[in-house]
Amino acid sequence: MSVRAPERRREESVCPRQKNRKEKILIARQTLIYEGRIITVSREVVQLPNGRTGEFEIVRHPGGAAAVALDRDERVCLLRQYRHVVADWVWELPAGKLDGAEAPLAAAQRELGEEAGVSARSWRSLGRMLSSPGVFSETIHLFLARDLDSRPSAPEEHELIEVHWFPLTEAVARSLSGDIQDAKTVIGLLRAQAAVS
Repeated sequence: MSVRAPERRREESVCPRQKNRKEKILIARQTLIYEGRIITVSREVVQLPNGRTGEFEIVRHPGGAAAVALDRDERVCLLRQYRHVVADWVWELPAGKLDGAEAPLAAAQRELGEEAGVSARSWRSLGRMLSSPGVFSETIHLFLARDLDSRPSAPEEHELIEVHWFPLTEAVARSLSGDIQDAKTVIGLLRAQAAVS
């Protein structure tokens, strides 16, 4: 079912071309296609920075955060999680979407505790990543978590998760070989390795 939003002209920021720089674009028409619990899908006609007009289908997402948790033995926490979308088990970092106005660090801390049963006293930003900027607005904030303590986990009812710990060097090698395929996990592990080297 297609629901047409009122036509309007407005300026909106889009994904950054360079660090801390966003292009201003003019949205000539926006049509809401679908609105769900987490995502919305819209069709937008926009004037691009070069003056040309383009039509795009866009999936809007609130964004997320992920934690690369390293213990004192330089082992990283990886979750083996069943993902229905790909009908398979996927190796991932503890991660989740931002809830409302939740800060990315707070989301990473929450997800690490809920999914892995771990809290951390030391946190460091590893930057952001864009999931699929051709159609998807999701930005994932990556964090390095150290000085870990155990705590009770509390995964959501629909989550099928196994918690595993691997040497960081092994996890990075598995990322480079293609064994670990989740993009946020591959990027998070590589950035973490660079940060601790």
